[in-house]
Amino acid sequence: MLSYTVYSEAGGVGKSSLTANLAAAHARAGLDVLIVPLDPQDGDLSRLLGVDDERADHEADNLVRHMVGSPRGSFDDLIQSAEGIDVIPEHNLLSDLSDFLTREKQQAEKLGDAYNIYAQLQRVLQEGGIAEQYDVLICDPPATESDHLYNAIYATRNLVIPVEPSAKGEASVDGLQQLATNFADQMGIEVGVLAAVPNGFKGTNDQAELLEEISFPTPEVIGDRTSLMEGCWKQQCSAFTYQREHRDYPRDHELETLAQFDRLARYLEEQRGIEAPNPPEPGAIEDEVTA
Repeated sequence: MLSYTVYSEAGGVGKSSLTANLAAAHARAGLDVLIVPLDPQDGDLSRLLGVDDERADHEADNLVRHMVGSPRGSFDDLIQSAEGIDVIPEHNLLSDLSDFLTREKQQAEKLGDAYNIYAQLQRVLQEGGIAEQYDVLICDPPATESDHLYNAIYATRNLVIPVEPSAKGEASVDGLQQLATNFADQMGIEVGVLAAVPNGFKGTNDQAELLEEISFPTPEVIGDRTSLMEGCWKQQCSAFTYQREHRDYPRDHELETLAQFDRLARYLEEQRGIEAPNPPEPGAIEDEVTA
């Protein structure tokens, strides 16, 4: 299984949009994809894909309950689908995840048991048989250093980094590299970076110089597609669906961006030896998601 966390220390770099479109690119190639978004703020990935109906329902079962060992139903019942992608929707209880995990750790320690706060998402996914059911697992934590992020990294062990092509973005990559290295050393695990994805590239000389200084593979550099992404958020869908169902006519530069998502998905799959069964022509929008 290919598993990765899409993360950047800088906010506003299109992290959730990149997650949704990579998931769509994997799924339309015939792979089974699960997204685990973990952002406690509104305007999250569940909102983008239109699966956030129960976010504020305190009676609803949710991922946090499963992570602290107090589920109200089966793990499979948490999963919703959109565009052929399975999603475990975010819930408002994610705001209190750290407090819940800390209490669980204190209780375990009183009983003389070990408790790894950062391993609880991995435990839930293992118990849910995710590795047997899915080809691709993607986590989308908030853009802050938190228990949400560390649980995502511990569960996936790989990072895909959206990068703002600016000095601020370069600093965030350096900071993330240090953060990931320190966490991996602390936990005794290995964490790899599959790719960095410069996003919002406008072709200036300064931006071009900064791209050359990124120390990770950059298989695709995505241009400024503000209009396309704003349309996706308005219609609550991926860029593939937006282009196919909501654009009155295709824009060549946007079709090229869809092709970049497809090529990036194939690149990530290759890193883990996965061959998609039905990869489309990059950027083709005639067919809906097939998984």
